[in-house]
Amino acid sequence: MKNGRISLKNYAMGSWIEGSGSGQELVSAIDGRYIAHASSEGLDFQAMLAFARKEGGPALRKLSFQERGRMLKALALYLSERKEAYYPVSFLTGATRADSWVDIDGGIGTLFAYSSLRRKLPAQPYIMEGETAPLSKSGRFIGHHLMVPKEGVAIHINAFNFPVWGMLEKISVNLLAGVPAIVKPATHTAYLAAEVVRDIAESGILPIGALQLVCGPARNLLDGVMCQDVVTFTGSASTGKQLKVHPAIIEHSVPFNMEADSLNACVLGPDAHPGTANFDLFIKEVHREMTAKCGQKCTAIRRAIVPENLLEEVLKALQLRLDKTSIGDPHLDEVRMGALAGQAQREEVRSRIAQLASQTPIAYGDPATVRVLGADPDVGAFIAPVLLVNEQPFVHTVSHEVEAFGPVCTVMPYKELDEAIDLCKLGRGSLVSSIATGDGSIAKHFALGAAAYQGRILVLDESCARDSTGHGSPMPLLVHGGPGRAGGGEEMGGLRGLSHYLQRTAIQGSPDAITAIGSVFQQGSNRRESEVHLFRKYFEELAIGDSLITAGHTVTESDINLFAAVSGDHFYAHMDATALSDSVFTGRVAHGYFILSKAAGLFVDAKKGPVLLNYGLDECRFTKPVYPGTTIRVTLTVKEKIDQDQALTIPAREGAENEVPSKIPCGIVRWLVDVTDQSGETVAIATILTMIRKRQA
Repeated sequence: MKNGRISLKNYAMGSWIEGSGSGQELVSAIDGRYIAHASSEGLDFQAMLAFARKEGGPALRKLSFQERGRMLKALALYLSERKEAYYPVSFLTGATRADSWVDIDGGIGTLFAYSSLRRKLPAQPYIMEGETAPLSKSGRFIGHHLMVPKEGVAIHINAFNFPVWGMLEKISVNLLAGVPAIVKPATHTAYLAAEVVRDIAESGILPIGALQLVCGPARNLLDGVMCQDVVTFTGSASTGKQLKVHPAIIEHSVPFNMEADSLNACVLGPDAHPGTANFDLFIKEVHREMTAKCGQKCTAIRRAIVPENLLEEVLKALQLRLDKTSIGDPHLDEVRMGALAGQAQREEVRSRIAQLASQTPIAYGDPATVRVLGADPDVGAFIAPVLLVNEQPFVHTVSHEVEAFGPVCTVMPYKELDEAIDLCKLGRGSLVSSIATGDGSIAKHFALGAAAYQGRILVLDESCARDSTGHGSPMPLLVHGGPGRAGGGEEMGGLRGLSHYLQRTAIQGSPDAITAIGSVFQQGSNRRESEVHLFRKYFEELAIGDSLITAGHTVTESDINLFAAVSGDHFYAHMDATALSDSVFTGRVAHGYFILSKAAGLFVDAKKGPVLLNYGLDECRFTKPVYPGTTIRVTLTVKEKIDQDQALTIPAREGAENEVPSKIPCGIVRWLVDVTDQSGETVAIATILTMIRKRQA
C-alpha cells in the first residue's frame, strides 16, 4: 500500500506481480468504498505465454487423465475448506449470499464434476477416440483417432458477473485435458478471482505455470497467440466480435470460443393456466432470473412469451412477486436482490431500458428510482426490477434486438405455439430457452421447433421441479453456449469439453502399430499366449495383448433346453423348430446369452486369485447363429488396463465387532472375448471388465 493505494497483484510466472502506472480504481458496488487499483502495465505477456508453454504444459502432459482428475479433486477439496472467506469479498460485487453460492460453490462443484470424469478416461495422457476404422479387406490396415493435449495455452477472457465460476468452470476442462491457462477476469470484479487464485497458488496442487492471472486490462495479450493456443471469451457480443478478428488469431488459425450475452426466452405453455403448478413455476422462474445476480446473467430470461389471453394474468403475478423482493446490502439476511456491478453498469442498463421503452412501455418499475435496505441508493449501483410489455412482438422488434443486462424482462403474447417458437428465433440465437408445460407433446413440438436456435432447452415441469436447477444454470456435464448472437461457441459438456483442448489426429497403420500407439488391443494384432492362466496374474503383471485360448465345447439341444429352463427365455427360435419358416434360422438356435455365459465358463479360472469381481460388460454382439453340433471356443485377450486411484473396500465380517473394513488396491482390466466356431469364424464378441487386485507393497 502506498499513500492509501492498494494494488491488486497479477499472478505471473509463479510470482505475484504489481502492475505499474495508475491502473483502474475498483470500488464496492454496494457503497462505493475503495477496494484496490488494478493494473497490468509492466507485465510481459509474451514471457507469460512462453512460461505456460515451457513449464506448465509439459508438467501437465506428463500426468495421466487419472492423475489430472485427482489433482482437480484435491484442488476442489482445498478450496471448499476456504470458501467461506470468499463470501464477504463477493458481497462487494453486489451479489447476495444466494448469488455468491452459485458463483463460489458452483465453481468448486464444477471442479468436482470434472474430477469425477477421470473414471471415464484412460490412465494415460492421451485418448484413443471412437471405434477402429477398417481400411482394408484383409484387416491388416486400419485407422483410429488419437487425441493428445495441445501444446499451447488456454487464454480465458471472462465476464464480470461470475468471477469464480467463470474461471473455475473453464480451467476445470483445460487442466483435465492437460493444457495450462492464463485467466483474464473482468477488471472491476477481478479482486474476487484473485482471492481464489491466491489460495490455488498457495496450495501447491497445480504445477508451476499451469495457472496465471491477469487482473488489469488484457492490452496486447493476444498478440502472442500461436496455433496450439485456445482463446475463450465470455461477455458482450460486440467485444467478442472484435477479439475474434484479432490478426494473430486469424493468422495462426487459433480456436476462438465465444459465449456471448443473449436474449433468452421463457415460454408459458398453452396448458399452463393460472392455478396450475406449471403456471406458478413459470412466474417463479421469470422472477428468479430477473433478480438473481441483479439480472446480470448471460442466461437470464429477457423475454417472457405467454399465451395472449393470459398476458394480464402473467403481468399481475409477476408484479406481485416483484413487490415482495427486498433490494439492498447483501450482508442483510432479508435482502433478496443486491446491486449491479458498478455505477457504469447501471448507466448502461438505464440506457438500454430507454431504448426498449421507446417501442414497448414499462409495465412495472422505475429505472431512475429504487428503495433499498441498509444502503444509499445513489452511492451503490442499485436499480429496481423493470418489466416491459410488447403487445406486438412481431412489429416492435426492439425486444429481440436490445438487451438490458440487469433485472429487466419484456413480456409478450403469442397466439399459437408456432408463434412462440418464431418469437424465440427472433433472438437470432440464444444460450437457453425454456418452456413451462406438463404436456409431453407440447414440449416435443417446442424443442424440435426451437432447438436449432438454442444452446440449451429446459422444460419447466412440476414432476421435476424439486430437482431442477432452473433456467439460468448451465451444468458441467452438458454444453454451455449457443448459436448466432450467443456466440456460436460451446463450453463444458462433460467429456465433450475436453475436445477443445485436444488435437484429434487420424492414425493409420497395422493393428500392431495402432495397438502399440494407443495401448488398446486391436483385432488382428499379435497376441501373446500365457503359460499362466490370466486370472492368476495381478494387475501389474498383465500386459496389453496377453491372451488365452480355451478348450472347446460342443453345443447340444440339452444345453438350449437347460438354459431356457434356468433363464425363463423360451423364445420360439430357441425352442420351436416348427415355427422357423420365414425366419433367418434353419433350426433351433442357441441363446446368445448362453453362448456368452458358456464363454465365461470356458475362460474363467475358478480358484480364488487376483480377480476380485466382474465389473461389467461394455460391448456385446452375436454375429453368427450357433446351432446344436457347433463347437465353440474362446480367445480371451487383455484389451486395455485402467488404473484406479480408489481401493476396493472389503466390509468387516458380520459379528466381528473389532474388525475394520480393509482396502484392496486394484485396477480394471477390459478383456476382449472372441467366441469362434470350429471354422474359426466369430459367433460372438464382447468386451468385459474385471476388477483385479494389485500386488501389495
